[in-house]
Amino acid sequence: MKRLILASTVLAGLTAVASAADLPRRAAPPVFVPVPVFTWTGFYAGINAGYGFGTGSDNNRTTTVLATSPVFAPGAVGAVAFNNRDSNEGFVGGGQIGYNYQFTPGSGVVIGVEADAQYVDFGSQRNNAVLIGAANVNNLTFVNPNGLSGLDYFGTVRGRLGYAFDRTLVYGTGGFAYGGGGGNDFGLPNSSRNDFRTGWTAGGGIEYALPTDSFLNFFKSSAVTLKVEGLYVNLDRDNANNGVFAYSAATGSTFNVNTAGVVATGYNNRRSDEFVVVRAGLNYKFGSY
Repeated sequence: MKRLILASTVLAGLTAVASAADLPRRAAPPVFVPVPVFTWTGFYAGINAGYGFGTGSDNNRTTTVLATSPVFAPGAVGAVAFNNRDSNEGFVGGGQIGYNYQFTPGSGVVIGVEADAQYVDFGSQRNNAVLIGAANVNNLTFVNPNGLSGLDYFGTVRGRLGYAFDRTLVYGTGGFAYGGGGGNDFGLPNSSRNDFRTGWTAGGGIEYALPTDSFLNFFKSSAVTLKVEGLYVNLDRDNANNGVFAYSAATGSTFNVNTAGVVATGYNNRRSDEFVVVRAGLNYKFGSY
């Protein structure tokens, strides 16, 4: 009897062990890895390119009718006409650096500051004047300092305020602007060709952040962003020359056409360079994800 009970106990134990071996093993719980939330906070640097065009009153034709002027034979009357619209538009390109701070990751208010420097190609046709009448001076070149001809570069230092919808940022911007340089003004008195001028700018834009592993991310930055932006720029030119000037390569002389026997003129002096820039840009962001 004892042997029977012992055998039954051993058999029951072996059966329990076998049954336990057949049970599924309990897997370890998966490790939870939170997806990082994108933020615009961080430094960035990039490039841009676009198109600029003048918005000032110089977009009207400037006409000067002359008599008893060195330009024409004694007693003759003629005219000099500029079409400044052709001279106040062209390519704009350069680079920018800045810093953004986003108050709440994901979606939220973003503030920042940005500085840029731009090359401008305005004024390639600025001195194309139509001369009506028989010229009394050979090799004449006309200069109109009141177009955007005196601008080879400009830059801005601006604040930015916007709202981020995750990876899309809509913003307004404004601040300080400067510019200078210029073409050949033939040594005009009080010339503004190389003067450093200051003013202000305002505008806005929209920017989108590509995924970190974007094929454009050559520098392994935390994000690559693309933007489209528009700026209005107003630069003071209080020291601009008054009038249209003529230069003779034959004699090396320069004179103010508007003070040399003017009968009538459609010339309007301008006290500022005003233009709009529309550009696209690419930035590399370094900092938080």
